[in-house]
Amino acid sequence: MKAVGYRANWPVDHAEALLDVELPAPVPGARDVLVRVKAVSVNPVDTKVRKGSQPPEGKVKVLGWDAVGTVEAVGAHVSRFKAGDRVYYAGSITRPGANSELHAVDERIVALAPQSLSDEQAAALPLTTITAYELLFDRLGVAKGGGAGQTLLVVGGAGGVGSILIQLARQLTQLRVVATASRPETRQWCLDLGAHVVIDHSRPLAAELKAAGVEGVELVASLTQTLQHYPQIIEALKPQGRLGVIDDMQGLDAMPLKSKALSLHWELMFTRSMYETPDMAEQGALLAEVAALVDTGRIRSTASTSFGAINAQNLRKAHALIESGKAHGKVVLAGF
Repeated sequence: MKAVGYRANWPVDHAEALLDVELPAPVPGARDVLVRVKAVSVNPVDTKVRKGSQPPEGKVKVLGWDAVGTVEAVGAHVSRFKAGDRVYYAGSITRPGANSELHAVDERIVALAPQSLSDEQAAALPLTTITAYELLFDRLGVAKGGGAGQTLLVVGGAGGVGSILIQLARQLTQLRVVATASRPETRQWCLDLGAHVVIDHSRPLAAELKAAGVEGVELVASLTQTLQHYPQIIEALKPQGRLGVIDDMQGLDAMPLKSKALSLHWELMFTRSMYETPDMAEQGALLAEVAALVDTGRIRSTASTSFGAINAQNLRKAHALIESGKAHGKVVLAGF
C-alpha cells in the first residue's frame, strides 16, 4: 500500500523529511476496523513526532492522527461497525499513523463520520474535537448546559483546538467565551465561530481583558505558548479558578497558583488509547455526539486549508505551515 513516512529526523525543508513509501497492508486485530483512508489532516503533534522521534534503524515511521475513510474489514470482536461504513477518528499515538492507504484502528475510538461533510471537512475534526471536548468537560469540569455566569478564556482561539472549543462551549454550555487572536483574519475567524469577545494575545492578557470589560475569568484553556502567558493567566484567573493546558511546558513552576488556590489540568487526547483505560470508548461516543451536532448545523468543520493529495510533497508543505505558527483552523489533504 502507499504511505508517507520518514526514516530520520530531518528539518521540514529537507527532501527526505517525509517520503513516499510502499508498505505491507496492516492486519486488523480482534477489536480493530481496517479503514481505507480517504482524507487526513495535520496537527502540531505530527511535526513534533517527525522532529523528535527517531524510527528504528531501517524502519519507516508513518504519521497522521486524523482520518476519514471507509471500513474495509473488521476484527473478530468488532460489534459497532461493518464493511462499507464511513468513519472518522484520531487513532493512537502508540500505533502507525493514518498517512497510508489502509489503516487499522481500535473500534472504541471510532465513530461514523458526519454525513453532511466532505471527507476533507470531516478529517479536520477528530483529534482537536476530542482534545477540546475532554478539556472542557473532563478536565475543567464544566457541566453540559452549565457555566452560566462564568467566563472561559481560550488562549489561541484560532488554532485547531481553539476553533472547535469555541463552538463546543457556545453550543453545549452557557459560558461567556473570550478568545485570543493577534491578526485581523484570525480575530474574525474566532468571532465567526461564536466567541463573544476576542482579545489580542500579543499584548498583556490581563490588561486586554480589563479593556474589554472582562473583570477576571473562572476558566482558562491555554492552547499555545502557555509559559509565555503564564503570569498574565494567573493574574486574570479569579480565586479558585481552573487552568487547562495542552502544550509542553518544561520547567513549569506551580507555586504561583497557590495563593489563589488555582488548579492545573493537563489534557492529552492520546491518554485513553495509550493506556486502554476503562472509559476508552468515550472517545468514540463523543465523536458520534459531535457528528450529530455537525449534521444538525450546530457545529461546523474547522478545515481552512487544503493541500491536495496525500503524498510526501504536500505533507511537507502542510508541516511547514504548521511549524510557521501562522495556520488557523485545520490543514487537510485527500486521496492518494
